[in-house]
Amino acid sequence: MKKPSFRVRIALLSATLTGASLIAFSLVFWWLIYNAYLGRLDAQLKNQLLQTDHLQEQPSLQVYETQLTRDFKDTPIKIWVLDRHGYTRYQSINGSDLNLQVSDFIPLSLPLFHDLDDHHKSDFHRDLDDHHESDFLHDLDIPPPPRRRLPRLPPEFKIITRRSPTGLWRVGLVTFPHQKVAIAVNLSIIDQEMTSVRNGFLVSIPILLLLIAGGSWALSGSALRPIQELTKSIQKVTVQGLDQRVPISTTDMEFVELIQVFNQMLERLERSFKQASRFSGDAAHELKTPLAILQGELEQMLQKAETESSTQQALSHLLDEVRRLGGTTRKLLLLSLADAGQMRIYQTQVNLYPVLLDMMEDIELLAPDLIIKTEIDPELIVLGDQDLLTQVIQNLISNAIKYNLPEGWIKIKSYQQGKKVIINVSNASKDIPLKDRDRLFDRFYRGDPARTRQIEGIGLGLSLAREIARAHQGDLTLDPPQLGQTAFTFTLPKAGAKLL
Repeated sequence: MKKPSFRVRIALLSATLTGASLIAFSLVFWWLIYNAYLGRLDAQLKNQLLQTDHLQEQPSLQVYETQLTRDFKDTPIKIWVLDRHGYTRYQSINGSDLNLQVSDFIPLSLPLFHDLDDHHKSDFHRDLDDHHESDFLHDLDIPPPPRRRLPRLPPEFKIITRRSPTGLWRVGLVTFPHQKVAIAVNLSIIDQEMTSVRNGFLVSIPILLLLIAGGSWALSGSALRPIQELTKSIQKVTVQGLDQRVPISTTDMEFVELIQVFNQMLERLERSFKQASRFSGDAAHELKTPLAILQGELEQMLQKAETESSTQQALSHLLDEVRRLGGTTRKLLLLSLADAGQMRIYQTQVNLYPVLLDMMEDIELLAPDLIIKTEIDPELIVLGDQDLLTQVIQNLISNAIKYNLPEGWIKIKSYQQGKKVIINVSNASKDIPLKDRDRLFDRFYRGDPARTRQIEGIGLGLSLAREIARAHQGDLTLDPPQLGQTAFTFTLPKAGAKLL
């Protein structure tokens, strides 16, 4: 399974991590802002509750509720006032839906002093005690002591949240010595402010994510630039491009070692390739002259030998082998020139139609038992070396004859397609194993020995044919497998538009 782009994964990972961090930060920030608004509302409630200490009459409480509604910007407000015995003095409309109880209020803390009993006496008993005390002190002509006053108890505050059919309410409760007051504010006042904060997050977070993804994309591109340079250099590794090297002067230190190893590998590859190519060319060149002399000597001896003699037959076999070695030498020489990028092509306008017709005649002579099928376009004009192109077609047809089935068939189809001339040669054959298909164009590879034991050849023909095709800016390929047949496609660029 092919993985997605590494650069895309870096950008997505950066955007995901940053996005998760932004969302987490936004949630925490949103919670802090919400608590800050809630704390401010609680402070306002406490301040308003302190102002209700002196409000005990219903008209003043109604005026206060109206004023309170304006202070909270027309947010729904509810007030509930109880006397010190727990009876309702004033309650807003629909105030009972909050289900507030007297037990929700915090009772006042009792004062810590010794004469608590005096505090709990009735006014009548306290007046009576004071009267007796005054009379007694008057009789003794002693001034009465100053009246002891109880310390004023501080109010007790409590803040709670209640849910009602009209939403969430923040309720402030206060207990005074003479009354209890509850002020409830609908939390929609905070929800409105939090809505603007939320909308700000919803707009800013996607924009930030896009900016981060773009920055991650640019940063990953900059980080992967040495890899891209290395890829470009690898793409240039051809016969003519083995001298390419990746510069390391502007490379990040993390990639320097990798590029140095790659450059060293290219140096070894270039040196080995040049040695192998030079050896093939030199060997073929050195063998060419001795083989030509040997062939000439054998031909002369063959002419002098007695007809139908064993000597003539032996010389004939030797001559065939020398000719085969000569053909192999020529192929090796051409391949070495192709490897070095020095294959000389004498380009002329060539019409391959007559070449294919000549091949048809050769097939009829060499394999009269085969069925020949042809679909040949008469206008197959290309630019190239006629001898080399003829050699490619000869190789394809020769293989089609060699590897055919008894009483099989050969089909040759040629046509023009866009700016290309295409020649397809197919024949009946045994199926080629997949492991052999991948190596069919390798040099000196002949496939399954059981299949090729009695067939002449050394495995250079297809390799040379493909090199010739590519030297003409074309290609030679093996078609996808089909049951009971083998097909090759020879593609060449069509001659100039003036011939169209």
